[in-house]
Amino acid sequence: MSAAEQPIRVLVVEDEPVAAQAHATYVGRVEGFVVSGTVHTARDALQHLGSSAVDLVLLDMGLPDLPGLDVVRAMRAGGHRADVVAVTSARDLEMVRAAVSLGVVQYVLKPFVFGTLRDRLEAYRAYRAEASGGVEADTQAEVDTLFSRLRPAGGSAVPKGMTEDLLARTSVALREAGGPCSAAELGERLGVSRVTARRYGEHLVTAGRAARGNRYAGTGRPEVTYEWTG
Repeated sequence: MSAAEQPIRVLVVEDEPVAAQAHATYVGRVEGFVVSGTVHTARDALQHLGSSAVDLVLLDMGLPDLPGLDVVRAMRAGGHRADVVAVTSARDLEMVRAAVSLGVVQYVLKPFVFGTLRDRLEAYRAYRAEASGGVEADTQAEVDTLFSRLRPAGGSAVPKGMTEDLLARTSVALREAGGPCSAAELGERLGVSRVTARRYGEHLVTAGRAARGNRYAGTGRPEVTYEWTG
């Protein structure tokens, strides 16, 4: 099996257990990727890199024991050449520039939905396959084409009129609700209208990430509810 055909081994580094499990599940759903391990601290991440084969690190930049940028620096100082996808809730462009300067190949804002990570992993896979081809680039255009592989194809992972940020927040709200949640309750959690919350809930049902149900409370029509299924 050639290097391009072998699955890409991903180390998931995330301090929150629920989010770590979700990220690992997302990675496992993308063809051509396998989870090498899931850890919750910088120390455990560096130990795993020293003992197991890893091609790509999905790295939370806000770890409790060491900032993400310092983790990348420690990786490089230790001779670890795995590529890094930075995951963060920070919108600090200075951090983005610093991450790029350390060789971070992708940057994902939390919270995110499966489609967002899938698009970036697939773009990375295309980049890796072309970069490992073993041929020289003859022109500037060929080099530009290689780096363009890192840009997700097809634009946004959400339908027109919806945003990735609110969809991700809706996913988190349903996951943390721990049970059925009406559109009104979901809207209150998100700070949006019931109609908007229902639209996002319906999208998650269509995507297979949530289940629609009915809640009966006295007389009248039952109330539609949404429950996270992962």
